[in-house]
Amino acid sequence: MNIFDPKFTITNRMTAAITQIERARGFLEAARLSDDWVRDMGNRALIKEAHHTTHIEGTRLTLDQAERLWKGETVPEADPDDARELLNYRSAFEFVSECLDSGDPITEGMIREIHRKLVEGVRGGKAAPGEYRRVQNYVANSVTGEVIYTPPSAVEVLIMMSEMIQWLNSDLDIHPVLISGIAQFQLVHIHPFLDGNGRVSRLLSTFCLYKAGYDFKRLFTISEYYDRDRPAFYRSIQSVREKGMDMTVWLDFFTTGLETQMIEVKRLGEQVIRRDVLVQKHGLNERQAKALDLLMKKGPVHIAELEELCPGVTRRTLQRDMNRLIALNLIRLKGSARQSNYELAI
Repeated sequence: MNIFDPKFTITNRMTAAITQIERARGFLEAARLSDDWVRDMGNRALIKEAHHTTHIEGTRLTLDQAERLWKGETVPEADPDDARELLNYRSAFEFVSECLDSGDPITEGMIREIHRKLVEGVRGGKAAPGEYRRVQNYVANSVTGEVIYTPPSAVEVLIMMSEMIQWLNSDLDIHPVLISGIAQFQLVHIHPFLDGNGRVSRLLSTFCLYKAGYDFKRLFTISEYYDRDRPAFYRSIQSVREKGMDMTVWLDFFTTGLETQMIEVKRLGEQVIRRDVLVQKHGLNERQAKALDLLMKKGPVHIAELEELCPGVTRRTLQRDMNRLIALNLIRLKGSARQSNYELAI
């Protein structure tokens, strides 16, 4: 008998968010996006997720350092534990991908393996990689040291994890997005590991979405939304306990976060389609396509930024490229001679 039975009310906010998420999903499935773009964006999303999910837990890497580490560069100024946590995310994500390919149901063994890969070799191995805790642990305010939350006892962990897995593998009449949000909260609530519970819960949530066919070409990063406003993230989790284990406020927050990220992915997808149409229509070269891409992403750019984008190409060649885009009325030059920037005219 499965006793885990999450309480929540489907609000207008959730319904509106899920509608937008479904729209973005439909767009990504139907859109003709180039394989190169999907691969580049997917890799960028993975780096950002690794960066933000570890950053929430206190790593101090910048996104630039994270990108350099990901490429295999040495970043001497980075804390070795921070660097290891970031790269551990990649091996945990690869494991999740293998589990998805196998089509196996979610198991406790899988969750313990995700944990093992996330915390292995970090901070003196104090997190007991892949093992449920055998002692009571506490969640404390990192500044004041005040205990915010006392998780279930070590004995209850075994029962509650078993119930959650049973629930996840049963035939549920609940939208997959909500199931993913419930799984994320419940794992953090059980707090089955000595450390790394937050990271495991967010990866479990992603796993649940992917498994239900909501992988969105793996272009989204949910932790970026949480990292942007951590107090709101923690408040929404705490609200469940304050409201007698009612998950409504948390699920409002969770679905809004996913909606925000998916609207952004859809916007970028529409942008690249627009760029590809212009490249084809006007027979633009690779440098001109790159320049349009940069202008669409970040707004006005200086010629020096284009030189960075196309190393080894002379400024004169780039100016010739840009003059053709001006002649086609795709871009315009704005500002005084020295300080002039190119900006989109479409």
